[in-house]
Amino acid sequence: MKKTAIILISLFAITFILSSCGGGSQTASDQSTVKATGPYADLPADIQAMMPRGEEIYKTKCTVCHQVTGLGIENVFPPLAKSDYLLTDKVRAVAQTLNGSKLEMTVNGKKYTQEMVPQVDTKEDAIAVINYVLNNFGNKNGFVTLAEVQGVEIKPRKK
Repeated sequence: MKKTAIILISLFAITFILSSCGGGSQTASDQSTVKATGPYADLPADIQAMMPRGEEIYKTKCTVCHQVTGLGIENVFPPLAKSDYLLTDKVRAVAQTLNGSKLEMTVNGKKYTQEMVPQVDTKEDAIAVINYVLNNFGNKNGFVTLAEVQGVEIKPRKK
């Protein structure tokens, strides 16, 4: 019991010391004026924050069809890089990521008929990956928000 108390007190002391070591002298109001840098610097902070999740989803779910480069596989899986179809309707892109699609698509003048299966289970994951795609692979096309996709229905999955 005595060892447990010593360990708990030690952990508390270490936590207190580390949390008080903020360094720097910026106040909270100064931090709001700090300009973000990097490839997503022109995006709102909440959109920037979701990019690592979007990248993770893309790498684990999307690269099989759309490839690491976002160029897809010609005549089989459409490109996401500079895709007129994607950029025409970002909300549709979120819906298709959530629910899949059996629609024939014309992307950059080429027809694609391969079915897309659902890739994610939540709207948050769908907008994260779509925002990642909208800002990578040569795309610089803004973002979509959760508010914009509120009306998107998540359809039940067949088992």
